[in-house]
Amino acid sequence: MKKRFDVVALGELLIDFTENGTSAQGNPLMEANPGGAPCNVLAMLEKLGKNCAFIGKVGDDLFGKMLRDEIVRAGICDDALLTDSEARTTLAFVKTFPNGDRDFSFYRNPGADMMLREDELPLAMLQDTRIFHFGTLSMTHPAVRRATKTAVLTAKEAGAVISFDPNLRPPLWANLEEAKAQIAWGLSQCDILKIADNELLFMTGEEDFDRGAAMLREQYPNIRILNVTAGGDGSWSWCAEHQAFEPASTRGGVIETTGAGDTFCACVLNDVLEHGIDNREETDLHRMLRFANMAAWIVTTRKGAIRSMPERTEVETLL
Repeated sequence: MKKRFDVVALGELLIDFTENGTSAQGNPLMEANPGGAPCNVLAMLEKLGKNCAFIGKVGDDLFGKMLRDEIVRAGICDDALLTDSEARTTLAFVKTFPNGDRDFSFYRNPGADMMLREDELPLAMLQDTRIFHFGTLSMTHPAVRRATKTAVLTAKEAGAVISFDPNLRPPLWANLEEAKAQIAWGLSQCDILKIADNELLFMTGEEDFDRGAAMLREQYPNIRILNVTAGGDGSWSWCAEHQAFEPASTRGGVIETTGAGDTFCACVLNDVLEHGIDNREETDLHRMLRFANMAAWIVTTRKGAIRSMPERTEVETLL
């Protein structure tokens, strides 16, 4: 049965304030970039011609209005983007290091994205999507956690493929044991997993990707495609009995890595939408990783995330 949406995602929509030079007085200048991992994923999918919708909350403030305008501009359906009259839109201040890595300081106590309630979920939308994608920033507090889990189960019961990216942000958790427990729940529900190298270590204690991936695949046999990303070291994929590795682009020019993992994730979901999730060969995994790695590299050469997503032709030309 044909579904209205290719991908629906739930979670945070926020402003990433990223460094962009200094003023004449020597003060750091911060650029307000629309962001939030789930919407970053959807923005890239829209660039690839997919029909997407976002579920979440922003504040009734300047930044909330800016974010709604931005996702509409990106082509993402905003029917399920709610506005909270009390809580403010979440802000993230991003410190970028010389190698492109970054550190986050969040202004979110509470942020509007935390205020989404279970009874506010658009159940019809969740039942009308091919893929449902989520992370853990919508699982840090009890009420929005209940909403997230209900959304996952509703989409799954309607036949959606479930995609999960832990996107671990330690400052947002009361303690890391709680973070580990909620990530474990996400692992138990997903068909497609995108996990970063530091998150794989956090969940398995293994620095060796093969051993770590094997541990997760044994513990969570529901995971049909498991991808590990390691920044400049490339990415790995496991599916059924097949395994693949593709190196990251060595073209240089990296200025910041915000949104790179989300871009990678979107490209994986696009590959599944276009080629299916079953009966994958090793060549399919290589194709998927090559495209995802190149798209992610392009984003690292630009500021911000949502407005930095490349067109399909740009990625294909570089490949």
